[in-house]
Parts: sequence; C-alpha cells; structure tokens
Amino acid sequence: MVIFGFEVNPRYPEADPLPFTVLINPVLTALDETEDEGWEGCLSVPGMRGLVPRYRNLHYTGLDPAGKSIDRTVSDFHARVVQHEVDHLDGILYPRRIRDLTQFGFTDALFPGEDLTDD
Repeated sequence: MVIFGFEVNPRYPEADPLPFTVLINPVLTALDETEDEGWEGCLSVPGMRGLVPRYRNLHYTGLDPAGKSIDRTVSDFHARVVQHEVDHLDGILYPRRIRDLTQFGFTDALFPGEDLTDD
C-alpha cells in the first residue's frame, strides 16, 4: 500500500495537484520508453537529493481501502510520484535509480540558499 497526494506543494509549485490516494496492491505499467530526469528527495534519505530518471507516461491500477478499483493513466510529476512511492514496496530507494552519481548529494550543497525540506 502507498499513500500520496496534495493540493499545493510549496516545494513543487509548478506541479499540478495530485489526488489524495491510498493505493493497495499497485500495478504499474510504463506506456512507452520515454523517461524524464527530475530531482527527488525522500524522508528515508534525509537531507539529500538526486537526479532520477522515471517513465513519463504511466498506467497504474490497484484498490482503494473500500476495495474499489483505481485505474489511472498519468504523466509527468504524477507518474514520478507513483513510481517513487511504489519503489518503496520493493525496497528500492531513489539513489539506486540515479545513473550519474555526480547528480546526487546533500541538498544544501546542491541547492545553496534554497529551503528544501525532505519529502
């Protein structure tokens, strides 16, 4: 089970709202091979950020807490968030996805002067 969603996120002001979702037994399917790299952080790796490739276009299914089916096709930031959260179920933290480790480090060194709290 993963939980995600927000209406406004000060850290990602350009991101569209994500529906508050409790997703049980998620199944993710990339719709094509297109990937985007984006900066990610995580409470599991506090104080750090990395440039992570993720599929841009994604289809996911699962159940909500009432057993109702969830079936969504998403892209961009929504797709990134779902992939990040579902990785946790497989014991994968975002640093394992980073291809260029020169793009991984402490937040205050990578983004001096910016107030970026952990996800």
